Amino acid sequence: MTTQPPLVFDRARLAANVARRNGASDFVTDLVIADLADRLAPVTRDFTRALIMGPDPRLLPKTAHSSNGGIEFEIVSTLVPVSGFAIVDPERLVLPASDYDLIVSLLDLQTVNDVPGFLASLRRHLAPDGLLVAALVGGRTLTELRDAFLAADVEMLGGVIPRVAPMIDVRDAGALLQRAGFALPVTDLETHTVRYRTPLALFDELRTIGATNPLLDRGQRFLTARHLMRAAEIYTEKFSDPDGRVRATLEILWLSGWAPHENQQKPLRPGSATTSLRDVLGDKSRT
Repeated sequence: MTTQPPLVFDRARLAANVARRNGASDFVTDLVIADLADRLAPVTRDFTRALIMGPDPRLLPKTAHSSNGGIEFEIVSTLVPVSGFAIVDPERLVLPASDYDLIVSLLDLQTVNDVPGFLASLRRHLAPDGLLVAALVGGRTLTELRDAFLAADVEMLGGVIPRVAPMIDVRDAGALLQRAGFALPVTDLETHTVRYRTPLALFDELRTIGATNPLLDRGQRFLTARHLMRAAEIYTEKFSDPDGRVRATLEILWLSGWAPHENQQKPLRPGSATTSLRDVLGDKSRT
């Protein structure tokens, strides 16, 4: 019997939050799209059938470039139904084709309940030696906000209410790609510090871009103005700079891997290397 993963995210609530934006861009998506262009530009491959997917298809690029030329994307939505775009369910992924030589997933993975299943489904939709590139919000994002609300909850409620979604850590990402059957997995992390005039300015921006509490188990207590102000006070006390502005951490975790193919580079067997690390670095034990 197959064990179903626990349901962590309220995807209907997420869809409603994102839909209210009506296609308005935000700096996180803009940052990720610009970084994607930089990452694809040096790749020496022809991508003749490429697909890009994300929560709101209106924000996704139609084209990109590799060093071999232009890339035209087929665009699908993973959250918000938009006229003119196909919509797919990441939890039961069925894409229009199964022979893509490039699939790009932007900001999907941090709200998927079954991450290994989603990655395995993406691999099955790639042609042999096809490339997956994925970007998601990393594990230390909004740690300041998490800490401030944790302290306010304990102080005012005597306990903790889940408010910030769990996120994938970079140390786990490579193992997830391998578990899903990808070859030559690569992960890397970009960390940004975003500053705001006040914590309330951060709260307002999160609400505007639809990034409010996405958890199914978010409790039934309403957030009172007094509770919110206490969290803002704690945030200011712990995470403000000398000029009075407050910091917020944003991590973007990038994953890439290839659908297996017999002609791909293979890792060496343990013990088969002909050059030792000591030969490369020099024998420091003698000095």
